[in-house]
Amino acid sequence: MVNNLLVNIVNSVLGVGKPTARGNQAYHCPFCHHTKPKLEINFDDAVKGNPWHCWVCNKKGTNLVTLLKQANAPDDKIFELKKHVSFKEVKIKDQITLALELPKEFKPLSEISSSDIIGRQALKYLKQRGLTKADILRYNIGYCEGGVYDQMIIIPSYSHEGSLNYFVARNFNPHSPVKYKNPPLSKDIVPFELFINWSSPLILCEGPFDALAIKRNAIPLLGKHIQKELMKKIVTSEVKKIYIALDKDAQQDAVRFCEQLMNEGKEVYLVDLNEKDPSEMGFESVTNIIQNTHPLSEYELMERKLQLIWVKETSSNLITES
Repeated sequence: MVNNLLVNIVNSVLGVGKPTARGNQAYHCPFCHHTKPKLEINFDDAVKGNPWHCWVCNKKGTNLVTLLKQANAPDDKIFELKKHVSFKEVKIKDQITLALELPKEFKPLSEISSSDIIGRQALKYLKQRGLTKADILRYNIGYCEGGVYDQMIIIPSYSHEGSLNYFVARNFNPHSPVKYKNPPLSKDIVPFELFINWSSPLILCEGPFDALAIKRNAIPLLGKHIQKELMKKIVTSEVKKIYIALDKDAQQDAVRFCEQLMNEGKEVYLVDLNEKDPSEMGFESVTNIIQNTHPLSEYELMERKLQLIWVKETSSNLITES
């Protein structure tokens, strides 16, 4: 049976929740501030404690006192709650001890007001990069004012379950010497997995802005390497066609990826971006190039490999002669 007394106390702090299933109520998360109610709390008296979990930022626990304290609830609400629940935490089996969270200063750009000067500067930067309001809302893109990620765009990445698995921070202040600052955690994830259809053609690119420009089934590598988790997912998935759309300076890596994926039985397309990044080209231009790219044959792969060897040897000889 749902404990309506506890529901009313939590509602007075987090706002009125939405009943879901099995004694759960869904709320807007006070930690990641996602636009949809992704924080679920269980109020069933038959359950030990009151397990709560945000499916976006992965913040979780089993005690409402802990939740409301971390949400900076007023002291009178904490006091009222303590009278009705035990403050003893129940440990969740296999609980992740260090859950990734969005910065506490994070503000969704879909919710900024006309008086938010810094937020509007961030929004202007994204518009100049070709992003639309729909992109910002879909990917829950935000920014920070103050803190470690001051004046930085925050682009979250979510797993297929909707849990935060990484985020990228990009400075929108043109005068800042620091352009990027990402969390000190492993990149061995599947970036943007929440939006990937594993039965449709897949596009691999370098950065999140490239993926946002491509829009359709694009995964950013967050660098120039395919991480183990992503490679495993690609190999075991139903996807048959894979487009490799890396920058010109990463062609050696791109050819290596093509060979690896072709050996796994995938139909691979090596996209020639003509010295530009997808984020510079925009959706229409990059889509046109992708649509006109033909699958790479074994013969063409060998030609590419020999060409790279020739370029490397030529460059080495020029350096030696100079």
